[in-house]
Formats: sequence, C-alpha cells, structure tokens
Amino acid sequence: MFRKLSLGVCILFAAGSLFAANKEQKRLENSGTVMQEVMGVPDNIPQELLEKAECVIVFPSVLKGAFVLGGSYGRGAMICRTGEHFDGPWGSPAMYALEGGSVGFQLGGQATDLVLLVMNERGASSILSSKVKIGADASAAAGPKGRDASADTDAYMRAEILSYSRSRGLFAGISLEGSTLRPDDDASADVYGRKITAKEIVLGNKITVPASGRHLVSVLQKNAPHNESQKASNQ
Repeated sequence: MFRKLSLGVCILFAAGSLFAANKEQKRLENSGTVMQEVMGVPDNIPQELLEKAECVIVFPSVLKGAFVLGGSYGRGAMICRTGEHFDGPWGSPAMYALEGGSVGFQLGGQATDLVLLVMNERGASSILSSKVKIGADASAAAGPKGRDASADTDAYMRAEILSYSRSRGLFAGISLEGSTLRPDDDASADVYGRKITAKEIVLGNKITVPASGRHLVSVLQKNAPHNESQKASNQ
C-alpha cells in the first residue's frame, strides 16, 4: 500500500513538472510568434532602433485587467546579443516576469502583447543582475513606431528601455513606468530542464537554444542580425 501511494505521488509530481515545463515552453514559442507578427506590421518598431537594441523582451498575451489589481501580470522571455559587449548574434532566451505598478491602459480586459527594447549595456546589465523598477532603476520611454520614424531624439537616445504594445491589431508605444522586471528563474528551469539563472543563459557561451526558443532567435537574427550601435561606436 505504501509503495503504491509513493508511486502515485511520484507520478503526480512528474506530471506536474511536465505540465510546468510544457507551459513555459509554449510561452517561449508564443514569444517568437508575437515577435514575427510584430515585424509583419507595416507601422511597427523602427528598423533603426531594433538594429541598435542590445536585448529584446517579449511578453505575449498580457491581460489588461490584471493591471488594475496590481498583481503579477506578465510572463515572457528576454533575449540578448552574444559577446562581451552584446555585439554578436542573438543568443539563448531567458524567461522573465513583468509585475506591479500602474500603467496607462488599466481599463479593459483584452490581452495585450508587450515588446521591450533594451538599448544599452547598462540597461541590459541591470536587468540581468536583479529585479529593476522601470523609471527608477532603468530609464524608459514609450517607443516611436513606423519603419522610418525618427529615432534620434533626446528621449529615445537617453532611454535604456523602449516599450511597445499590441492589442486587437493596434500597435503603439506605451509607458510602463513603475512596473518591475525580474528574471523568472523557475520558468527558465522548466524550459532548460535544470536550475539556471538568466545571467548564465544570456552571458553563457555554451548554452544551447532550446527548441521552443529557436523561432524567436531566428526572427531577430533575420530582422536585425548586426548591432548597428556597436558599429557606429567603432567607426
């Protein structure tokens, strides 16, 4: 009887772990789908900005209603360029959470996709190290849109994070002032099958991209293969 009970507990534990892994893998796959769809919108993220971004964070299907409650409301993935100065090809994605704060589009219950561009090494390093509060620990701005939009204004050049939202087919910059970003290492463990931190994933040279993250990597590699900000600083 005890053996049967123990076996049942083990089976339930294994099933729960598999469900968690599948859920996070699906979330990572959805991040790739969102990024591909965003890049297919004519009036989307300016190419100039995407090419200068050190990292990209995607939160698929954020529920607007949760913003009113002030609870946890965003789960997604962060992917950065490889290399000591983020000047290489896009690397492996780490899972991230966006939570707290009160933002501009509180009302309504439809799902919204969020895309954040991390524009410099300081912003990337702070986000990789610990939980950061947007607007306090990391400067942020609602990003301009349009492939040919001017991206050289002071606000955009100073911001460490540029943020965008997509809801019901509409795409626009958005303010996330007061929200917090943090590594979701439990979710990363579910994706990679072992305990691993966001910093180890992003800065590690030998971390294999999981199957569920290949779409996100390929979309970014196709649309912004080189870090143009590094090219400009080296000229």
